[in-house]
Amino acid sequence: MSISSTIKSIQDIMRKDVGVDGDAQRIGQLVWLLFLKIFDDKEQEWELLDDNYVSPIPERLRWCTWAANAEGMTGDELKQFIDNDLFPSLQNLIAKGTDQRAYVIKSVFEDAYNYMKSGQLIRQVINKIQEGVDFNKAQERHLFGDMYEQILKDLQNAGNAGEFYTPRPVTQFMVQMLDPKLTEKVLDPACGTGGFLTCTIEHKRKAYVKTADDERALQASIYGVEKKPLPHLLCTTNMILHGIEVPNQIKHDNTLARPMISWSPKERVDVIVTNPPFGGMEEDGIENNFPQAFRTRETADLFMTLIIHLLKDGGRAAVVLPDGFLFGEGMKSRLKEKLLTECNLHTIVRLPNGVFNPYTGIKTNILFFTKGTPTTNIWFYEHQYPEGYKSYSKTKPMRIEEFATEQAWWGSEADGFASRVEHEFAWKVSVDDIKARNYNLDCKNPHVGEQESHDPDVLLANYAQMQQDIATLRDSIKSVLTAALAK
Repeated sequence: MSISSTIKSIQDIMRKDVGVDGDAQRIGQLVWLLFLKIFDDKEQEWELLDDNYVSPIPERLRWCTWAANAEGMTGDELKQFIDNDLFPSLQNLIAKGTDQRAYVIKSVFEDAYNYMKSGQLIRQVINKIQEGVDFNKAQERHLFGDMYEQILKDLQNAGNAGEFYTPRPVTQFMVQMLDPKLTEKVLDPACGTGGFLTCTIEHKRKAYVKTADDERALQASIYGVEKKPLPHLLCTTNMILHGIEVPNQIKHDNTLARPMISWSPKERVDVIVTNPPFGGMEEDGIENNFPQAFRTRETADLFMTLIIHLLKDGGRAAVVLPDGFLFGEGMKSRLKEKLLTECNLHTIVRLPNGVFNPYTGIKTNILFFTKGTPTTNIWFYEHQYPEGYKSYSKTKPMRIEEFATEQAWWGSEADGFASRVEHEFAWKVSVDDIKARNYNLDCKNPHVGEQESHDPDVLLANYAQMQQDIATLRDSIKSVLTAALAK
């Protein structure tokens, strides 16, 4: 049975339970159960590799003790065990010695709830999970990506705006171009379910990890922050599946809720790779954590201000942002001036429509920049659909191979990208031209004909002209009809 079918069958069981109200609660229920199953699978691996391994979870509370047997606890006994023993115990778990796994489990369960009322239905769900996937099989670990993508789609349908899945080809491309080195600290300040961080882990392991000491350096270099409980829980689970044994550097918090001046130089990082939430507004007061000139309630703009601040000199970033950031004025213009003054915004990859369907139809861009030197020129690259594609879909998804042309063209920042050449999809704009445009970065491809503009003033002017043309045509038709009826 496919992951999608397994999740659907589990949610169908949950719909029969009177205690679960709506998709959001069903997803919350599913996620904490998945966490315990996956943690148990990893514990089996740790016990094989370490004769002295001691579980942070008391034996009676381990999945293998109370859940793994399909004929085990059910009904009222199971319901009472979960509500009166499992949850209170895990929410108050105390670490043994220096092992921080207990802290991770406690943080996961602080925001988890058992919504289900029927012990019989809980047993049916547990059995579906138990028989569904064995996460100790390497080939099945990658299915977790499919699993949380399905969960995110369900979250979107449940009305939880803001959580959406960045396609893996986009995350891979961004990480590959940044090329985070082994000991470089990598941060995603809005990490969601951890897609950028897992790509970073895989990249570092493949390129730089050769010894046990290298692996320890990797484990210490991954940082993430996620505001919402469900994505945070999924991210923590994802980290464990990707070999981060104690993901205590994945914080459940709002990165923007901390005053910007309180971030110390020691907390600066080498690499930031992220797709911050856009289109949303922060709660009242969050903007007061930022300097007066950059105060706004728009989430993506606040994140961009903070990202510039959190990079070390020489630090590198790749950030997904909507078209609105490129042509926006007011505070956005001041932010772009800051970006171009304090950082070398060397490349903007313009993504085509449909990359983030079905979550959003907004056109997006990837901004690559390095802190410490001002921008002199910006290269634009217009990513193309594969031959035969008019958009992306479930049957025609984006693939990492599509970025081969960008990768071949990329060159090196060390020599100022001297090898880059302009062609039909790549062009260069000087920072002086950008300043003359009042920091409007929505630069059209000069190698093709007239393109659609996203500038609000242009759109409004076009709309007004269209309305005028319609009125003229209407009056003309009215005159012809009046004349015809008068005969």
